[in-house]
Amino acid sequence: MDIDILNPQGKSTGKKALSETIASIKPNKHLVHEVVRAYLANQRQGTHATLTRGNVSGGGKKPWKQKHTGRARAGTSRSPLWRGGGIIQGPMPRNYTIPIPQAKVKAALNQILFIKAKAGELVVADAPKMDKVKTKSITQWLKALSLPQKSLLVLEKNDAKISLAARNLTDFKIMERKHLHPYQVLNAKKVVFTPEAAGAGTLS
Repeated sequence: MDIDILNPQGKSTGKKALSETIASIKPNKHLVHEVVRAYLANQRQGTHATLTRGNVSGGGKKPWKQKHTGRARAGTSRSPLWRGGGIIQGPMPRNYTIPIPQAKVKAALNQILFIKAKAGELVVADAPKMDKVKTKSITQWLKALSLPQKSLLVLEKNDAKISLAARNLTDFKIMERKHLHPYQVLNAKKVVFTPEAAGAGTLS
């Protein structure tokens, strides 16, 4: 399977063959689901917390005597049944981490790259030229290559100028090849590899 190589004007100037490892993959939806689920779970901090009746301040004194008041029995004003009281079975700090072998992450990445290439959503093109650090340079580059704003640019090494110019584009993402994860590839409408990133072992 081949992917297009685009020039700065967005015209196809050739094809790049995908590696045999990617091109010969058999789809495994369960594996992709497992990897993406683990990634999203591992992004959670798990610092949510609520106050139980033992954590809420006050309530140490019995509000009224037990009997002969005509009111229901009450031992504390911080009961979960009272306004300002504790929370029953609320969320507490916990660890959401799901361990996942890197071999599975790599296999899932290859599968998603294959799917993107098959759908025509994977291309190779030079990164935008940054004479001045402006968001306009990124938008003009996207327009020239007929790319949607929800695209992923994969670089071999981080470029501070491109990152700074693209920070106002909420849907446009930039990643180094070594940090590429199946979730980012799957979440983008178009994936653009620079020639350096494409020839560094990910696609070749």
